[in-house]
Amino acid sequence: MGEINSYKNIWVFHHYATPPTFNGFTRPYNFAINMISENYKTTVFSASYLHFSDINLINDDRSFAVEDHSGVSFVFVNTPSSSKNTLARVKNMVAYYKNLHSVAKNYSKQYGKPDLIIASSPHPLAMIAGIKMSKKLNVPCVCEVRDLWPEAIFAFGKTKESSPLGKLLIAGEHWIYKNADALIFLKEGDTDYLKDRKWTTEQGGDIELNKCHYINNGVDIEAFNRQIENNVLEDQDLINGKFNVVYTGAIRPINNVGNILDAAKLLRDQKNIQFLIYGDGNQLAMLKQRVTEEGLTNVKMKGYVDKKFMPYVLSNSSVNILNYSQTKYNWSRGNSSNKFFEYMASGKPIISTVKMGYCPLEKYECGLSLEKDTPDKLANAIMRIYEMPKETYNMMSQNAKNGAEHYDYKVLTKKLISVTENLKS
Repeated sequence: MGEINSYKNIWVFHHYATPPTFNGFTRPYNFAINMISENYKTTVFSASYLHFSDINLINDDRSFAVEDHSGVSFVFVNTPSSSKNTLARVKNMVAYYKNLHSVAKNYSKQYGKPDLIIASSPHPLAMIAGIKMSKKLNVPCVCEVRDLWPEAIFAFGKTKESSPLGKLLIAGEHWIYKNADALIFLKEGDTDYLKDRKWTTEQGGDIELNKCHYINNGVDIEAFNRQIENNVLEDQDLINGKFNVVYTGAIRPINNVGNILDAAKLLRDQKNIQFLIYGDGNQLAMLKQRVTEEGLTNVKMKGYVDKKFMPYVLSNSSVNILNYSQTKYNWSRGNSSNKFFEYMASGKPIISTVKMGYCPLEKYECGLSLEKDTPDKLANAIMRIYEMPKETYNMMSQNAKNGAEHYDYKVLTKKLISVTENLKS
């Protein structure tokens, strides 16, 4: 075991990272803001084009722009729009990768080099950049694996694992895992993937499991509770005394929100149960039409609601629905969606339409998981919670709130600091 080090100046490479005032991934900021009290300084390198807002923060020839957000520095790397099509998105990713090198070099001349690089993987090019730059600067690189690329690409049929491109992507993935000084996975069971590939040293491979760590997404409980108090949504349906079945999130084919409408149809005679669906997407108009044509008076399609109101909405539900497809994703290794932990923090029971491995619903006894994602199974689960004795319902609600404390970013930050301080010198 090498000497214990303390890396106080951290660079984070994350293409889609944003401060909480923007629409994007706030995980890097949530860690950074909690690390300030431990004398860590974090600089986040992200793309100037905000993919989730269709806004570009740089509209001239500057190579980057720097903004400070509560002591966390954001370096926005000049990248083109990716909103038009898949090719534009690929060009955007490549531009981030290419421009990141020169931007980081110029930034280090002005502000000094980092003690550590954390490279995150909305796409793998950020991790490749992190490893290459860490070797030039002679500092460690921790790679954070958000999604298992290219497995996700294979699952959605974009290309086949046996194809030349598929083999190239797997080889690149293996190279990243081998060359990173440490790996952080966001799902508890993701290391099972390394074992399935026979890449671990225990199986004769070249990746040591002791450099693999698990730090899931989470929730800032203090901020969540503050938003419940300060951001009240004027919505009479939330406070009319009915049993509120709530879904929040995107309304696209992959989210399968039509399945919730099908369950609502089965429960239309339950006059005290209403379905409140908050979110936007390319299926919203079609589902609104279904509600009208099928006379689903127990369903209210609320459309887009600013995320600052979500804590209030979730805390005024009776049960919150995690609506996923069983077949579109490998759920055996767990789930690390931010929404999951916000649902828990709301202190209300949760129904998941998929049965996951390493599942907090089972671990903390705060909800139900369906064996099959069918309307009748969902309707039955809703009725189970609706008809629960009050004591059982209250216990499940409290279990959700208690379980969320394990996923508070203050707790997760301690895990991240532990990873950085135990890297071998």
